[in-house]
Amino acid sequence: MKLLRKILILSVGLFLTGCEDVITVDLDTAAPRLVIDASIDWVKNTPGNEQKIVLSTTTGYYSPEFPTVSGAVVTVTNASNMVFTFVETPGTGQYICSNFLPVIGETYNLKIVLNGQTYTASETLTPVPKIEENVDQNDKGGDTGDEIEITFYYKDDAGQANAYLNSVTQPYTPFPELEVEDDEHTNGNMMQESYSSEDLKAGDQIDIRLYGISKSYYNYMYRLIVASGNDGSPFPTIPSAVRGNIVNQTDGKNYAFGYFRLAEMDIKNYTVK
Repeated sequence: MKLLRKILILSVGLFLTGCEDVITVDLDTAAPRLVIDASIDWVKNTPGNEQKIVLSTTTGYYSPEFPTVSGAVVTVTNASNMVFTFVETPGTGQYICSNFLPVIGETYNLKIVLNGQTYTASETLTPVPKIEENVDQNDKGGDTGDEIEITFYYKDDAGQANAYLNSVTQPYTPFPELEVEDDEHTNGNMMQESYSSEDLKAGDQIDIRLYGISKSYYNYMYRLIVASGNDGSPFPTIPSAVRGNIVNQTDGKNYAFGYFRLAEMDIKNYTVK
């Protein structure tokens, strides 16, 4: 699995000299752009009525935080023209809806109005299989054979083309490790995903999450992983901005970063033995 950090502007950064001093390079900072984190995730066997959309802006390379964005009007509309309003928790950039109705296979439309600009996107809520009960642990796993490795499983639906995002969170990294898969060559099979780390030890808690995603979101995430340089390739690509499915209807040049995603999700917690 590859670590995918939320990198929206990729820049040349830190260089180490022979005396191990760190040189901070002066970098040009582009004008801030709106960042829309509109991930509607429906956890299996829950109502799914509580949902959140987060608005922020891009910022300088060395800035520790993404500035929040207030004052937007945020709505999501379903196929029956029912409007779900997301209301900001004051001053946080977090817009909350408490009456969302998730329906598998239904198409939803996002609309954000901010500073005279209107941003829209459309996406379909995608199902996901359950994570199987059995999780295998190999204490001699990883590339070098000296890491704890876990493997979890899920059954692909043979009746349709599917794509998946899987996420693994463990105590020793600040961000989850993410990977995308599709069933182009494994349709209807029992799918398996493995994760290993030299830091894991008995008693550690691992959070496993599996999302059903659209093919378009799969392609977006794949490009994002490649652009961030975390695809494991020895031949890095030229860093570039990866744009999602959100369109500025007012001014196409003033585009936003981010993606409007709707996914069913399954969660499994595992304790290292």
